[in-house]
Amino acid sequence: MGVYQIYPKKRKNFFPNLSVTVSLILINVVLFLIIFPLWISGAINENLFAIKPSNIFQGKYLWTFVTSMFMHGGFFHIFANMLSLMFIGSLVERILGAKRYLYFYLASGLFAGVFFVLSSLIFKSDFDLFAVGASGALFGLIGLLVLLTPNLPVYLMFIPIPIKMKYAAPGILVVLWFISIAGDVPIGNTAHLGGLVCGLIYGIYLKSKYKNKTKWLSRHFS
Repeated sequence: MGVYQIYPKKRKNFFPNLSVTVSLILINVVLFLIIFPLWISGAINENLFAIKPSNIFQGKYLWTFVTSMFMHGGFFHIFANMLSLMFIGSLVERILGAKRYLYFYLASGLFAGVFFVLSSLIFKSDFDLFAVGASGALFGLIGLLVLLTPNLPVYLMFIPIPIKMKYAAPGILVVLWFISIAGDVPIGNTAHLGGLVCGLIYGIYLKSKYKNKTKWLSRHFS
């Protein structure tokens, strides 16, 4: 049984040959394979692609709001994010349709970047930190599913039992925040939170505008 698409389906696919999710994954992987070796070798500076609040407040490297969404800090980083994108993104793409899904994904990533930059005014330790990764946009997708499919069972990495989406999403945030504090690991927690908030806002909008369809989705994944 197919997933009930919220928006009317006007054409089969936004891209003729590949789904948006697969296309996003390919873009991330190709850019990583090109840029990461140059980065670690010192051939290019992270200012060119990673978002840094102190740069943004000086009006520098504003394009990093976009480029930071498509770059990752290591092999495990991109593997975890792209694996998550494959499973979560494929579902959201089927729900929203290709074009709106792409716009929502990009909007979530941008919102996460803005949230990360603005929150650095509160968390001064983040002011000079660089941030890269698709996880801000990913948390936007997660936030949307929290409202549209709250009882959807999902498997988290290294946890062999399914957890309902409405519990998994806040649980992931708490665990990542704990890891960053306890292990002094530079994780973009505020960017994750920003993406989640963006997804929740869009979910509230969809639930108010498409009441019957969103109720069907919630029941379908119960």
